[in-house]
Amino acid sequence: MSLRTTLIQGGGVGFDQAPAVQRILNAAGVDIAWDEHLAGLPSLERGGPPLPEEMLRSVRETGLALKTKLLSPQGPSDVNYNIQFRRKLGLFASVRPLKNLRGLPARFQGVDFLVIRELTEDLYAAIEHEIVPGVVQSIKVVTEVACRRFFRFAFEWSRQAGRKTVCCVHKANILKLADGLFLEVFRATAREFPEFQTRELIVDNCCMQMVLRPQQFDVLVMGNLYGDLVSDLGAGVVGGISATAGINVGDGIRIYESFHGGSREVIGVDRANPLPLLLPAIDLLESVGLADTGRRILTAVERVLTEGRVRTPDLGGQASTTEMANAIIASLP
Repeated sequence: MSLRTTLIQGGGVGFDQAPAVQRILNAAGVDIAWDEHLAGLPSLERGGPPLPEEMLRSVRETGLALKTKLLSPQGPSDVNYNIQFRRKLGLFASVRPLKNLRGLPARFQGVDFLVIRELTEDLYAAIEHEIVPGVVQSIKVVTEVACRRFFRFAFEWSRQAGRKTVCCVHKANILKLADGLFLEVFRATAREFPEFQTRELIVDNCCMQMVLRPQQFDVLVMGNLYGDLVSDLGAGVVGGISATAGINVGDGIRIYESFHGGSREVIGVDRANPLPLLLPAIDLLESVGLADTGRRILTAVERVLTEGRVRTPDLGGQASTTEMANAIIASLP
């Protein structure tokens, strides 16, 4: 039986990445019934809303989606469709696996950890106002209910992933109430999962440790703002966008997505690196019991990277998206 999955096309290089990934999955023998939808800029360009209700309905029904980055119109804008998308679907946690790919140059080797980020609160609640001209206040929101839901999810995910140590990243030495509450709920939740070792690390020290010895980490859990910064720092540690993937999670919903994307005007048609969307697709396969197939695809990716003959421009080569996808397909074991 086909695996029914929503495919969300956000525009730009996503128009090159998605077909390439679909071809690779098909060549690997994966039977997926794609329910495809436009969102963000390409939906607007066709006269639709940025977040069509039929797309949101599809995600709620399938509970599973592969998503390219949602692009916004050019020019100044205070709208982030990716954040609106998360809020519409009630996504409350993001998981970023950070692991070396064989054949991909990186500043460190032997890195394999998770950054798990709370998505609903913190400064990214974007509650701001101008008190008087020239004085703006931004409010950091932390609630016990959201923290408890997040930490229980993080520990459960870590348990299923076979992890051993969970480290809470915070700034409670300065933000004694907000991050103090976050840390307090972490400690309370950790007592429900006695099989884990736990650590606590101030966020600035965490960043220093990541660029000194990232191999020490297993799972890092943190709030919205710190998670945004640390996950991108982690991507740089393991080789950039080609080594990153993301899973955004809500109740009964998992979105496997590329956090990186751009316009074809900047990157070029059929010049995009397919890996930022292929890696989350591999994680999707693992989540539905097709881990062996995912490993086959990953092996092919690492063969292509190690041989080094076929690489897109961002990886130092001249290959097209199509050519790189063809090379991965030809390398499937």
